[in-house]
Amino acid sequence: MDIQSIKNRFGIIGNSPALNHALNTAVQVANTDLSVLIVGESGVGKEVFSMIIHALSPRKHNPFIAVNCGAIPEGTIDSELFGHEKGSFTGAVDSRKGYFETVNGGTIFLDEIGEMPLGTQARLLRVLETGEFIRVGSSKVQKTDVRVIAATNRDLLEYTQSGDFRQDLYYRLSTVPIRVPSLRDRKEDVPLLFRKFAADFAERYKTQSVQLDAAAQQMLVNYYWPGNVRELKNIAEQISVLSIDKAINAEVMQRFLPNRETSRSLAVIPSSLQGGGSSGSGTDFNTERDILYKLFFDLKKDMNDLKQMIFDVAHHQGYTPVDPSTNNSALMPVYNSEQPANTNYNQGAPILLESNDHHEDVEETLLLADREKEFITKALKKHKSRRRDAAAELGISERTLYRKIKEYDIEE
Repeated sequence: MDIQSIKNRFGIIGNSPALNHALNTAVQVANTDLSVLIVGESGVGKEVFSMIIHALSPRKHNPFIAVNCGAIPEGTIDSELFGHEKGSFTGAVDSRKGYFETVNGGTIFLDEIGEMPLGTQARLLRVLETGEFIRVGSSKVQKTDVRVIAATNRDLLEYTQSGDFRQDLYYRLSTVPIRVPSLRDRKEDVPLLFRKFAADFAERYKTQSVQLDAAAQQMLVNYYWPGNVRELKNIAEQISVLSIDKAINAEVMQRFLPNRETSRSLAVIPSSLQGGGSSGSGTDFNTERDILYKLFFDLKKDMNDLKQMIFDVAHHQGYTPVDPSTNNSALMPVYNSEQPANTNYNQGAPILLESNDHHEDVEETLLLADREKEFITKALKKHKSRRRDAAAELGISERTLYRKIKEYDIEE
């Protein structure tokens, strides 16, 4: 099957060399049983590549299942993948087959493989090397014949150096790596994709398809697209629904595109600032609300660090905070053997630090918790309790969202 036929079959739009190379690699590896690691940013369409590999493989008539490792709580992922015996843990009222047992002879697509706990990684490595696994709560070794295709939007090699991902599993998975290009690396495909999405939405909503003038089209091409194809599709739908005049110029397009420079700066924010720590999922920053949501919590940490720094400097210069019960908000001098009692403390500008600092920290922490709970509740309500969509809206991984729901006892 040639590349164009594959594109038509799976709805892939674009002719960029990077995209064609990734598709060619998928076609070449499909007829083997090699493990494949699909690498690419969130929203580039990694799952489609796993479907292509399975559909062109000798396993195409056998089961295919996609598992989002970041969406399964750490305490249950072993049971989901490998099954469990009755009574092996609280709530295990019956024995249950895992995915590696039910998909025997087929293909498992493990999305967000970087979110998989280390213990589960060891179990997966055994499956890949020997085809053996053990149900949770059992001692019986079982065999399975499953092809594993994994995907990640993170640098797994960097994760191996930090100890968050097993190095042996990384090299076992990445027998054949496929890198799916980001949308900004295939700018020539942006107009084609937009026209396809616009036509689809026009048909769905029974309206005329939007048409872009040259300036509006150039704005699309120049935009950074941190959310990749998924973001482009969202923009196309917004314009199709909200624009009364279907002839779109640059002025109209500007109202739908987030600030380009802001999007560019957010696209390179370290994962530590993206919420959820290592449990993030490569967040899409599509609106200014996402910016505020991310920076809101980081600002709290920066404020506390600044207060601590001021305290340390003040203490080093001979000042110490007064007991809060005195209601004195200034820093008072500390006398020692190296500091004369008649020192003039008014020579420089005074260093001030609120004496009720701990009280403020508690209030700020509670306020942040309330705001976070409010964001999560609204997102769940908006997406009708669909956690995956809510997590994408909030810019956090599904695992982080699950943990927050439990932490705040949010009713879905």
